[in-house]
Amino acid sequence: MLKLYIGNKNYSSWSMRPWVLLRQAGIDFDEVMVRFDSFAPGSGFRSTMDAVSPVGKVPVLVDGDLTIWDTLAIAEYVAEQFPEKQLWPAERTARARARSICAEMHSGFTGLRSACPMNIEAHLPEVGALALRDKPAVRKDLERLVSMWSGLLAAHGGPMLLGAFSVADAYFAPVVMRLKTYALPVPADIAAYMDRVCALPGVKAWTDGARAEKDFIDFEEPFRLRN
Repeated sequence: MLKLYIGNKNYSSWSMRPWVLLRQAGIDFDEVMVRFDSFAPGSGFRSTMDAVSPVGKVPVLVDGDLTIWDTLAIAEYVAEQFPEKQLWPAERTARARARSICAEMHSGFTGLRSACPMNIEAHLPEVGALALRDKPAVRKDLERLVSMWSGLLAAHGGPMLLGAFSVADAYFAPVVMRLKTYALPVPADIAAYMDRVCALPGVKAWTDGARAEKDFIDFEEPFRLRN
């Protein structure tokens, strides 16, 4: 059976992506949660993950003697192994769009990610308001998200970004969590999409687990060791 190594559900946005993808698609896997105790050499987290993958970060997918790290690589591997799940859109143009926006998320939105780290159990509207006021990069990232999501929903008719649930929705699920935690303002169509994402069984299972952890960490950047 597949084995997925993840960090704390409350904080680990990159772990959330493959976990939600597998769970929402109904693909069986064993979860191994490696607590973010510290990122120092010799910590429990580092000792565990250094033994699992060459980069020592989460998430990591293990399939027998094969180890796959980096969230996009995991998504591609799972989609290839389970083609019947149609985790990428079947239509060529939609599939290209899905891959493009996932790659954009993977390498971009650094303003939003830096100013508004994922913290599912928290409600921090005042932090979000200050970020929007003081950080042009956050405003730019939010404008790009709204434009991207609105365009895709209009082009494909919803309910998800490319019509049916795909890797793209799993990939942006942690962004939805950030927008909600920091109460960043969005138009009605985007708010409705965010509500649909939160209602997905795979996403709800993750967020319920995050709120149940009661393991809230006083790290400045608990999200920085990720893939």
